[in-house]
Amino acid sequence: MVTLLIGKKGTGKTKKLISLANEAVAASSGNVVVIEKGSKLTYDVTHKARLIDTDQYLVNGYDMLFGFISGICAGNYDVTDILVDSTLKICPEGVAGIENFTKKLQELSKTASTNIVLLISADENEIPDSINAVCQKV
Repeated sequence: MVTLLIGKKGTGKTKKLISLANEAVAASSGNVVVIEKGSKLTYDVTHKARLIDTDQYLVNGYDMLFGFISGICAGNYDVTDILVDSTLKICPEGVAGIENFTKKLQELSKTASTNIVLLISADENEIPDSINAVCQKV
């Protein structure tokens, strides 16, 4: 399942993502991965989750991020949850590419049996309505 955390800057999305990551670690019998741009979550997310900084791997854009997430799923069959912080900072295309990206992630999520959470700093009105059919919103 793909879940979206949508809201303007300063609305508590990152705190919710941290909470979701820590809850996932507590409930998971596999691995939890948190993808971020920079390394600002190091002290907030439990050490049992795998933190990955996209800057270290030169991930930039929806296609690269999809490939990166696919590689994580392919390389480790017991990843139960992947949480992505600052999706629009990693993907400079902005909201324009989010529809196709979430459709591909939904297919990957089913294939890999992995829950994926995307944090999107945007107004909910900017997100295409068609995403409602594909993703759950929190």
